[in-house]
Amino acid sequence: MITRNDIVEEALRNGFIDVGFTTAEPFDTHREFLCEHRDEYGWAETVGLALMGGTDPRTVLPEAKSIIVLMEAYFRESLPPSLEAHFGRCYLDDDRMTKDGLTLRVKAVRSFLRDNGIDSKVPFNIPHRMAAARAGMGTFGKNCLFFSSRAARGSSWVLPITLVVDRAFEPDEPTVRMGCPDWCRNACVSACPTRALRGNGAIDPRKCISYMTYFGREITPRELREPMGMYVYGCDICQNVCPRNRPWLSANLPVNERVTAKAGNFDLVALLHMDRDYFLAKVWPHMFYMSPDDLWKWKMNVARVMGNSGDERYVPELERAFGENDDPRTTGMIAWALGRIGTPRARKALESFLPKTEGPVREEISSALAVCKS
Repeated sequence: MITRNDIVEEALRNGFIDVGFTTAEPFDTHREFLCEHRDEYGWAETVGLALMGGTDPRTVLPEAKSIIVLMEAYFRESLPPSLEAHFGRCYLDDDRMTKDGLTLRVKAVRSFLRDNGIDSKVPFNIPHRMAAARAGMGTFGKNCLFFSSRAARGSSWVLPITLVVDRAFEPDEPTVRMGCPDWCRNACVSACPTRALRGNGAIDPRKCISYMTYFGREITPRELREPMGMYVYGCDICQNVCPRNRPWLSANLPVNERVTAKAGNFDLVALLHMDRDYFLAKVWPHMFYMSPDDLWKWKMNVARVMGNSGDERYVPELERAFGENDDPRTTGMIAWALGRIGTPRARKALESFLPKTEGPVREEISSALAVCKS
């Protein structure tokens, strides 16, 4: 019969940086939290994340006895600054669609378990971070992320992966607590431009830049467009400023050649004008929360970033994109972006659009003209 040490050795052999064990008891406190915060997290159920169901591992595997947590470090190599400026790092080398990297390593560990008579499931909706804390692998931060205590230089650039298994293993001592140093002056809370972080280890996910870049069905509220800054998809602001992440950010990391090779696919101009085929081939395999039906949102996000850049070289691209798109959420944001850039050519483009539009898009154009330079 295999032991805990056998599993740890197999996981490390497959590239995971840490392993922990906890029971398969329900996450009752997490369920209570979700019940108390339905207003903030109700959207998750509507998009199929089923967070409530994930609070009981036995809904995934009725014979569940333990949870094995594999810790992945997703920021092991340096990434192109041109991508880090606009995309969350956790998506830049993600294989949840291509299934040619991390997925194969998880399968290897599961095969090892199966060969030794242990059934396992890898549910997407188990509270992974809470499972990792319950398995004694680290603590939480005021930015609501999980920080490893034994790997990745104590940083939050980690991804806990839960395996629910039908074999009982001795659980590790839980570390379910806040681990931020007393001397930290709430750096993450102060740095969050949309005020999503509340300062008590809690977050309003609906104000989080990451959430706003890929969830939601309406045009981004006007008061949040400028604070969202230069992120097209995801956000790392609260991690970049965190003192607990400084040791990792100061490391001399090798270059991630795989990500570097695809950097050109995520050029802002290319994304603004991409069609469905381009999206399916070059974008969706890595950034999967938005389907091909959400091209409007991708282009809306890119237009917002171009506007926030203040770079006049984007004016002709935005002008062209206005004619390419008929979704008012996209064209409305293009108008806003032209207003933010505010050059004479941007104003001229807005004036040419105005007679051909109505409703919300016309309102966006009028507002943009009001802030344009004369």
